[in-house]
Amino acid sequence: MSQQDREFQAIFPVPFGALGVVMRGETLHQIDFLPQNTSSKTPSDDVTRNVVSQIQCYLVDGKRLFTLPLQLHGTDFQQKVWAELQTIPSGEVRTYGEVAKRLNSSPRAVGNACRANPCPVVVPCHKVVGANGIGGFSGKREGGPLAIKRWLLNNEGWSGCN
Repeated sequence: MSQQDREFQAIFPVPFGALGVVMRGETLHQIDFLPQNTSSKTPSDDVTRNVVSQIQCYLVDGKRLFTLPLQLHGTDFQQKVWAELQTIPSGEVRTYGEVAKRLNSSPRAVGNACRANPCPVVVPCHKVVGANGIGGFSGKREGGPLAIKRWLLNNEGWSGCN
C-alpha cells in the first residue's frame, strides 16, 4: 500500500517534513515520514489528538516521555527489539552491537528490526547507532533519513551526532 493510499487519522508538519499517524481503534499502529509539502489532516478524535499532542510536545522538549497505547505488529524478535528500544533513556544511545548482546542476537538482526519499526519517533530506533558512527535510519545510510535521525538525537540533547 502506498502512502497516498493509506488512511491517516492525522497528518501534521514537523521540523523535518510531516508525520502521518495511523490508528487502529484506540491504539497507535503506525507513523510514516512524509514530505514537507504534504497536506495536514486534523485528528478527528480525542485519542488521535493525544497522539499528535504527545509527539508535538516531544519535538519541543526531547526529554518528554511517551505514554501512548501502541499496537506494534512484527515478529517475536522485532517485538523484543522494539521493547528494548523503549528502555533507552532520552539523550542516550546504544550501538546495534549493545542491543544485540542484550538480546543474544546479531547487530544486523537488530538493524533489520529497527528498519521494520512501524512507529519511529515513539519507538526510538533513532537511538541505535553504529559502533563507529551514526549508522543508518529507515533503511538508508545517507541523505534525508540520516538528517531526521540527527535532528531527533539533537532534540534529545545527544551531542555525538554532529
